[in-house]
Amino acid sequence: MREYLKFYIDGKWVEPTELKTLDVENPATEQVVGQIALGNATDVDKAVKAARKAFATWSQTSREERLEVLGRILAEYQKRFGDLATAVTEEMGAPSSLAQRAQVPIGMGHLATAAEILKTFKFEDDRGPTMIVKEPIGVCAFITPWNWPLNQIVCKVAPAIATGCTMVLKPSEVAPFSGYIFAEIMHAAGVPAGVFNLVNGDGPTVGAAMASHPDVDMVSFTGSTRAGIEVAKAAAPTVKRVAQELGGKSPNIVLDDDAFAKGVGRGVAAMMPNSGQSCNAPSRMLVPSKRMDEAITVAREAASQVTVGDPNGNSQLGPVVNKTQFDKIQKLIQKGIDEGATLVIGGVGRPEGLDKGYYVKPTVFANVTNDMTIAREEIFGPVLSILGYETLDQAIDIGNDTEYGLAAYVQAGDLEKARKVASRLRAGQVSINGGGGDLTAPFGGYKMSGNGREWGDYAFHEFLETKAVLGYAPKQAAE
Repeated sequence: MREYLKFYIDGKWVEPTELKTLDVENPATEQVVGQIALGNATDVDKAVKAARKAFATWSQTSREERLEVLGRILAEYQKRFGDLATAVTEEMGAPSSLAQRAQVPIGMGHLATAAEILKTFKFEDDRGPTMIVKEPIGVCAFITPWNWPLNQIVCKVAPAIATGCTMVLKPSEVAPFSGYIFAEIMHAAGVPAGVFNLVNGDGPTVGAAMASHPDVDMVSFTGSTRAGIEVAKAAAPTVKRVAQELGGKSPNIVLDDDAFAKGVGRGVAAMMPNSGQSCNAPSRMLVPSKRMDEAITVAREAASQVTVGDPNGNSQLGPVVNKTQFDKIQKLIQKGIDEGATLVIGGVGRPEGLDKGYYVKPTVFANVTNDMTIAREEIFGPVLSILGYETLDQAIDIGNDTEYGLAAYVQAGDLEKARKVASRLRAGQVSINGGGGDLTAPFGGYKMSGNGREWGDYAFHEFLETKAVLGYAPKQAAE
């Protein structure tokens, strides 16, 4: 049983101002495996004050000093690799293979990428008599989700450290173990007191207090669009910067060519990892209507190969994160059946042989229309909807017919045609034929999928203010 009942504030582990605890459940066993303390506005205020105090000196550190700190964080992170992987599996059900292959390594990737970018990042732009300067924005509040916990923590913390900001982190209360270990890593790495602070808690209490705090200069939030709207409302009176990475309902357009079957199979394979709990999952597959039957055959076969079970075993999919998510997914699967979509494989209920744990059957629907609930709402589970199109123009129109715009996908044998389709899709990131894995590529969305960009050098700009210093150099007299 894990007990994480303290917060990390000003370089020390401190007691909450009022002890209120929350049980943390292992979604594979439905058993309580830990307990955290829930903070309040007073705890947030203490953390923000520590961050504000630290900003005075941390913001003035040199590039070399910050590179050294990033290097120490990465070294300590690597030492705790196994602990982090175990925590992620326990708190949110990621298979141990996924935790070790992706969930934990991506945090290392963000740290290394930030360090590499920092080496040559241009903080000053000499324009003759005027100097344009990029300066750290100040105290940042980070509110992160449970589905890729370390990815979302580190892709915020690393560029914030690199640019000279200080911060307060609220990891998800649903999956808080890895965030707590990350705070231990920051302490072991000797990050100066107050630069990094952690307060556990829920969104309506701690998240709202962070977003509304007058001494917080910037909020970076990852989560649902509904919660993101509340964060923006809370931040509005203090006119602070708000960066958001929110929901998605990403289209995956499979073109009518010789690569069709491969594209359909690739789309199923991309939808299922992490039990479909990825905001950029390709959840709407668009195929030529005349090839719908072929798509059904390929998708059924691909989905039937996906194994579900104990995340500590050899299964490809573990459970979804909790009962709330499980129940939501079950209702949406039933909604798809009720609204007339063709159930290709999967459906309601747990997979056969699993009577405990929040396991969901890998599910594929075909003959879905874009007005159906399963084509409009973000399901956040291993559920794929296949829609038909008559022309490529119609496919693009359907793909863009969503309130979201986080990601999009194109599968094609003709690369040039795929590029043209990609240019017309309204999304922050478009993947062609399975392309991905670039940690320097900006990540973020159009429309209700958010604003701002994370990852790589684009992330640095989110944490910087722009100052123009006029008269920096005297104008040269005319010859």
